[in-house]
Amino acid sequence: MDIDLTLSADTIRLFAQKARSVNDALEDGFDDSNDGEIEFDEDTLTDTHAHDGLAEEENDDMTEEELRELIADLNVDEAAELVAVVWVGRGDYEAEDFPQAVEDAKDRANASTAKYLMGMPLLADHIEAGLDALEL
Repeated sequence: MDIDLTLSADTIRLFAQKARSVNDALEDGFDDSNDGEIEFDEDTLTDTHAHDGLAEEENDDMTEEELRELIADLNVDEAAELVAVVWVGRGDYEAEDFPQAVEDAKDRANASTAKYLMGMPLLADHIEAGLDALEL
């Protein structure tokens, strides 16, 4: 199948890799069954409002933010192509219907593409399946 994309297949693969990293990071965060539990040392509790005993955790993993920004930086044609690849990978469209999927993605674009795509738990799988179906 001969498809002329504004985005390169390698760029689309980068989106899949970033999406997989985001998903893996989320899954790693739930490995410990004690997540979300807070233990207090009753000997140091006071009536004052202070955060001395609480350490703020900084997250050095910028993968989700990077992916969101990469998607947000796409122009209309690029965003529509990425969404169309996802739709083909998800089974909403057949590979031969890709041009129609791109047009439909442009017509339906009324909100943040990044928010829409980042809301898909299987985004990386859909991207990879779409690339495979399109033979890219």
